[in-house]
Amino acid sequence: MGERRQRFEGWIAGVGTDSGTRLVLGHWERSPFGAFSDVMVEGADGRRTLLAPTGEVAAHVAATYRFEDVRVVPVRVSVDGAEWRVTAGSLALEFAVGRRPLLGTLLRAVPVRLARRPAWAALLDGPARLLPGVRTRGSAGGGRREWYGAHDLRRITSARATWQDRELGRLTPVEPPVSFGFGSTPRRPALVRVTTTVETERRK
Repeated sequence: MGERRQRFEGWIAGVGTDSGTRLVLGHWERSPFGAFSDVMVEGADGRRTLLAPTGEVAAHVAATYRFEDVRVVPVRVSVDGAEWRVTAGSLALEFAVGRRPLLGTLLRAVPVRLARRPAWAALLDGPARLLPGVRTRGSAGGGRREWYGAHDLRRITSARATWQDRELGRLTPVEPPVSFGFGSTPRRPALVRVTTTVETERRK
């Protein structure tokens, strides 16, 4: 057996809501599965649901993260300036992004080729832990390892969501942290541009 690495490049948005439901959108512009988006939902009761656009994507994500429910549904994302709109089965999410904080400016100053490297993500794991729930490397499901290389960060300033015909309430911090994998999103709702590297075992 050997190892192989898969790279996913795009955006991750983390949103908390007044109902206690937390949402994590992955909007991937480049990946081994082409361009796609998926949503992870964690309810106030801790139940975790994956909304994925194809069975292939669902199988890959479910082998890497933990869910009680996996649903294959159309996932559509539209972006109009600062406004994002997401539909995924019985989920509808709209959010707006604002200006970059200092951290976003610092992340943009790092050359993208460097920020993509797992070794760079590993180096930043210590400082990243100063942000509650945030990790940049760790062990994922199925014996996989993961690295998150962030290139940009913008605050999410407003959001509105419905899930299973229920309004989720106003935008709040992502608290408690989501528990799909080894790390969460920033506590303060944010949209992060990221390169995710997943290392899996290659069977001969």
